[in-house]
Amino acid sequence: MAKYEFTSKGPKIVWLPFWLLVSSRPRQWLKNFALFAALIFEGEFFNPDKLFLTIWGFVIFSITTSGTYLINDVIDYKRDQAHPFKKTRPIPAGKIHPILAAFFGIGFLLLAIFISSAISPFFMFSVIAYALLQIAYSLTLRSFILLDVMAIASGFLLRVFAGAVLIDAHVTVWFILTVASLALFLAIGKRRSERTLLLGSSSTDLATRKILQHYPENLLDSLTVMFATSTWFSYTMFTFLQPPPFAGPQVLVLFGDFLPRTFLASKWLMATVPFVIYGVMRYLYVIYEKKEGESPERVLLSDIPLLAAVVIWVSLVFLIIYGGEILPVKILRFLA
Repeated sequence: MAKYEFTSKGPKIVWLPFWLLVSSRPRQWLKNFALFAALIFEGEFFNPDKLFLTIWGFVIFSITTSGTYLINDVIDYKRDQAHPFKKTRPIPAGKIHPILAAFFGIGFLLLAIFISSAISPFFMFSVIAYALLQIAYSLTLRSFILLDVMAIASGFLLRVFAGAVLIDAHVTVWFILTVASLALFLAIGKRRSERTLLLGSSSTDLATRKILQHYPENLLDSLTVMFATSTWFSYTMFTFLQPPPFAGPQVLVLFGDFLPRTFLASKWLMATVPFVIYGVMRYLYVIYEKKEGESPERVLLSDIPLLAAVVIWVSLVFLIIYGGEILPVKILRFLA
C-alpha cells in the first residue's frame, strides 16, 4: 500500500505541479499532432487563421488527454502498484493522492470542454466523445479482446476528425483507412510488446494485465501483418487517388518544362510511399527483434532510423504540397 506524502501542513504543494505534469504524460501529446493532418493535406498549413485554430485545438486536446490519463491512473492505481514499471508513476507511488488526482483530471476535462465550446460545437462534441471513449476504455473496454485495440484506434480517428472539423476540411475515405490501419497497427504492436515484456516477468505481473493472456501470440502476429499491410496499401491508394488540392500547379511549375508527360500526373505524393513502407518495416523490426513497441511515442523518439524516415516523409510532403510557397522565387524560376 502506497504511503501518500502528507505532512501536518497537508501535501507537498511545491512538488504537486511537477507530479501532475508527470502524470499528464507530456510525451503522449505527440499523438495530438494528428489534428494537423487535415490542415496539411488540405493545403492550408500557411493559412494563419486555420493554422492558429489547429494549434489551439492541439492545446485543447492535450489538456483533454492529460485529464483522461489522470483519471486512468486513479482507476488503476492499486493495479499499477503491482506493475513492474507503472508502479513508479506519481499516483501509485504515493506522490499524489487519488482523490486529488481525480479532482484535477475532471477539472482538466471540464476546462477543455468549456474552451472548445467557444470554438465550435462540433469540435466540442469531438472533445467530449474522445474523453468518454478514454474513460470507457479505462473502465471496461480494455477488458475485451479486440475491442481494446479498436478503442485505441478510434482515439486516433477522433483526433483526425477533430482537426478536420476545426478548419472545415474534407477527409477522404482512403485517408480515413490509412489512419485507422496505422492506429490498429500501432495498437496491436503495443499489445504484442506488452505481452512479451510481461511474459518475461513474474506471473503476478502478467495478472495486472489479464487481457494480454487472451491474446494468443499467433493471433497477434497475424493481426500485426494484416494491419501493417493495410497501412502502407491504404496510404498508397490515398496518394494515387487523392492528390493534394494544390499539388498540380506547383508540380507543373517545378517539373513541367523538363519532365516527359508520363510523369506529369499530379500525383507526386506517391514519392513518399517508399518511406512509409520503410517506416512500417522498421517498426516491425522494433517489435520483433528489439522487443519494443509498448510505447510507440518512445520508439519514435529513440529509434534513429525510424525517426529519420518520418522526418524525410514530412519534408517530402511539405515540399510536394507547398513547394510553390516555401521554395525561393529564384529557384522556382530556375527550375521553370
